Amino acid sequence: MHAQIFRASLRREWQLLRRRPWDVAMISWVPLLSVALIWWIFSNGIPTRLPVGVWDADHSALSRQLVRFLDATPGLQVVARYDDEWQVEQSMRAGRVYGVVEIPREFARDVKRGHAAQVTLLHNAQFSSHSGIIQRDVRTAVGTLSAGIEIVARNKRGEPLRAARLAAEPIRASLANLFNPSLDYLQFLGMALIPALLHIFAMAAGAWSVGTELRDATIGEWRNTAMQGQERASFFAALLGKLSIPFISLSAAGVSGLLAVIIAGGMHPAGSLVFTLLALMAMLALSIALGAVVAAVTRSLRTALSVTGIVTAPAFAFSGAAFPLSAMPARARLWADSLPFTHYLRVQIEQLQMGAPMRYSLPALVWMPAVTLALLLAAACALAKAAQQPDSWGAR
Repeated sequence: MHAQIFRASLRREWQLLRRRPWDVAMISWVPLLSVALIWWIFSNGIPTRLPVGVWDADHSALSRQLVRFLDATPGLQVVARYDDEWQVEQSMRAGRVYGVVEIPREFARDVKRGHAAQVTLLHNAQFSSHSGIIQRDVRTAVGTLSAGIEIVARNKRGEPLRAARLAAEPIRASLANLFNPSLDYLQFLGMALIPALLHIFAMAAGAWSVGTELRDATIGEWRNTAMQGQERASFFAALLGKLSIPFISLSAAGVSGLLAVIIAGGMHPAGSLVFTLLALMAMLALSIALGAVVAAVTRSLRTALSVTGIVTAPAFAFSGAAFPLSAMPARARLWADSLPFTHYLRVQIEQLQMGAPMRYSLPALVWMPAVTLALLLAAACALAKAAQQPDSWGAR
């Protein structure tokens, strides 16, 4: 009996989608297009040649050498030179440069006299990624110039070149990036944004599929068509049949999109790619079920889509990818832990980048299907109740 209801509901949903091309688009080529756009944005991997300016008040050979060093770093491009503070302020406020390096007067004279000279970096810390790259490369350029000056000075005083090099930098820090060693933005940011977008599409699809039946007051027709007069049958099998198409379509779009980005980006997953794809499908199923249960309980498509926006839109911000989860307030951390995207993203990072043992990621792949099943049962109960109350149909 359940198999018949499932097939009848699936057939009816297929016929509905054939008459609604934009509904098909939202679960097929639009998600794929979104994935392609994200890959395009982050396809360069590492930001390079960020525009910066120089305010050289010294106009010496040493200051010009520092400017050449700055321009030679991979992350910076000196695009403007300024003569006063007003020009610097106008350029920064207009967003023409992300930072300005100020070289003070008497810069070369102070260095030659053995006094400490200071170079100031003015940068817009609002753009965190830009700011980090600029700070790193300015430190590299200034450190290289400073070490060269110290080595030359010691060598002129008769110190052997090797000893001078050691004295210039007696302690060195060895920084080892264990995961994502190339600091590729496609891997750490682009790959996190792709499932975040799919999460939005999936929950919206679940809310839309169920919500339109209530808004258009066709839930009775759906019940009669799928259940074929079997009054005692539950909505569970009918709901499964209805949501199967968006699940299959979004899973195909998500899996193919993620694989395409991994191949195009030249990534080599450190852990299990299959496990990651299964987790992605589990998150999509949970998202669809969540949208469906919200629509069934509220009996309002408008409310269901609003809740979808509240849950999915800030999911990336609460995922820990941009801001550490451990640094969030307790209530924000609780909200983050309640979102399925947070747990999926952890699995993706563990498997694609860290090569973590499977036991660390396995719990998410167990509880996500369990929660999906519970949500579908709750949605089926809510729909069964709604089907008996025609007065509640038709709400926007």
